[in-house]
Amino acid sequence: MGEDRAAGEGFAARARAGARAGARDGAVAGRTSQQRRGDAAESLVCRLLEARGWRILARNVHAGRSELDIIAIDPGPPARLVVVEVRWRASRSFGGAEESFDYRKRARLRRGVARLLESGCLPDGSALPRLPLAVDLAVVEPRVGGVAGVRLYRDALGD
Repeated sequence: MGEDRAAGEGFAARARAGARAGARDGAVAGRTSQQRRGDAAESLVCRLLEARGWRILARNVHAGRSELDIIAIDPGPPARLVVVEVRWRASRSFGGAEESFDYRKRARLRRGVARLLESGCLPDGSALPRLPLAVDLAVVEPRVGGVAGVRLYRDALGD
């Protein structure tokens, strides 16, 4: 996917505004400002994937003790069922978002994917599409001026 700044214009400003609004009026009760920024990053990734022809099937799917951020169909070719893990960082002060995708997170994600496959269905009860499965990593990092950069790493688990 590479860097995609146009769709990410004002990401940081929108995330900050949403965090302030939620704190003021309780619109997003129970969510921290960091969680709301993560939600904004996931929404940005969904918009970018949809603009590329992907079909978003579900978001924030709980599978066992894991949460799968995005489940989508990549039209390919070849078409794939993809679990997209979204990682967001405000800065690289404590390492990049890619570095936060460590062995523990990968192991938890593998367990979540296994649970999803065991269930054979999406949260709405519809059957999982019979397509090859992949796990991709989407990294969102705000840049100078509040413009978000998005990078997509295909087959991030390397299996």
